[in-house]
Amino acid sequence: MPLLTTDPPYRGIIHYEVYGKGRPVLFLHGWLGSWQLWRETIERVGTAYRTYSLDFWGFGESRGAGAREGAIQDFSVDAFVDMVGQFMDKLGIPKAAVIGHSMGGTVAMSAAMRYPDKIVKAGAVGSPIDGESLAPLLKIGGIPAAASLGFMFQPVLRGIIGSYLTFSAKDGAALRKMVMSDFSQITAQSFFQSIGTLRRTNLSDRVMTIQQPLLGIYGRKDIIVSPKQHKLMQQLVPHARVEYYQDAGHFPMLDTPDRFIADVMSFLDTR
Repeated sequence: MPLLTTDPPYRGIIHYEVYGKGRPVLFLHGWLGSWQLWRETIERVGTAYRTYSLDFWGFGESRGAGAREGAIQDFSVDAFVDMVGQFMDKLGIPKAAVIGHSMGGTVAMSAAMRYPDKIVKAGAVGSPIDGESLAPLLKIGGIPAAASLGFMFQPVLRGIIGSYLTFSAKDGAALRKMVMSDFSQITAQSFFQSIGTLRRTNLSDRVMTIQQPLLGIYGRKDIIVSPKQHKLMQQLVPHARVEYYQDAGHFPMLDTPDRFIADVMSFLDTR
């Protein structure tokens, strides 16, 4: 299990999986997810590229350092952008494409703006440009009191999340099983802070500064992030390549994997 340790102020341990050879591509998961979301993707894209799939701090097998170790306990979107930069530096990756799902896509776009010399391409899959496009249930999850109450009654919280996931993909049962297997690793702080900062993140006034190639993939049946975000990306970033899937929801890599892989590979292959 590959691990690396990052430096202050966001010191912690990053778990990642790597597959393939070639130019590097980083894959970032969304809220409540882990690297496992990208398992099939990194194997297929890994036939032509060297793929890295990261767990954000507080999710999967990645951990932030404890307060007694002098590190900031921060599970915000901004901290995750810093994590991407540190990850590339620690592994000696000078340049890479970064593709993220949901929250991970917002991180990918933010990283493209913060590290224009490192991020050569960015992809956002079902990702909010404006955090207010999140579904109401996710917005509630970002309220500390609501999250704390939910963690006091975890069976109820797991039931609510599991039910929601069932309707979020064509194979909702498989998605629910995958996400809920990671749920025990999540703390109340990483739960509410990550989604809370995502809700407050609005890239509308900055995303047009992205000069690198940008890919947006959105599903018409998305019940987690408003699919209208694809129109916002088209409007704000005219050079972006935006794919709109009529027969997919929030997880197009699961709903329509062949088309998804074809679009990602085409985007990465274009010079």
